[in-house]
Amino acid sequence: MLDLLSLLSFGQGGWGGALLMGALVTISLTLCCIPFGLPLGLLVAVGTRSRRRLPRAAATVFSTVFRGLPELLTLLLVYYGAQMGIQNILQRLGYETEFHINAFAAAVFAFSLVLAAFSSEVWRGAFKTIPKGQLEAARALGLSKRTTFLRITLPQLMRVALPGLSNNWLTLLKDSSLVSSIALVDLMRQTNLAVTATKEPILFYSAACVLYLILSALSGVVFNRAERYFGRHHQEARS
Repeated sequence: MLDLLSLLSFGQGGWGGALLMGALVTISLTLCCIPFGLPLGLLVAVGTRSRRRLPRAAATVFSTVFRGLPELLTLLLVYYGAQMGIQNILQRLGYETEFHINAFAAAVFAFSLVLAAFSSEVWRGAFKTIPKGQLEAARALGLSKRTTFLRITLPQLMRVALPGLSNNWLTLLKDSSLVSSIALVDLMRQTNLAVTATKEPILFYSAACVLYLILSALSGVVFNRAERYFGRHHQEARS
């Protein structure tokens, strides 16, 4: 038993440090998708509500495509497709050097598109909860569209959308394990390497389970605090 646990140590012969580094890559990848995926999802949701046909159609197609494609397929298309596309462009321009896209950057781009597609539905549902009378009152007060959105619409959107966005975050956290298919050394990749080297699958898959559950629990704490923060004025008004 002690020999098995020593495999999870941080010393020589232990895989503890490698697993934590893999977990760091996993959480870094997921966090990097947030500033790209959520604003893009909000933009897509605004597009689906547009009165103009072209923005509405483009937003609908984007949401349908990236919600319909498997996340692994999106990742592979971005990783290999971007390399081939840029390589062909360079060759047409007379450059013969090989181009290799960074696996981490490709994963961030691919998962940001997926996050944007799924979060757009959450944003769209949140928009429906805002009474039209508030927007009419803002126009009557002479507030600009930008001020109305930032001061009135967005805070309410955050309060309503956070539960759904937390589910998007947890899904993204789990889907990040797919990056091992493009040789990015995340938590799942490190776990598989440890299993191959030690022939102890139960030990290391159990350790990966614990680490994913810890990340999920910490995420839950963060989102609960965010929900209380954005809902503080709503609770005060009700009381």
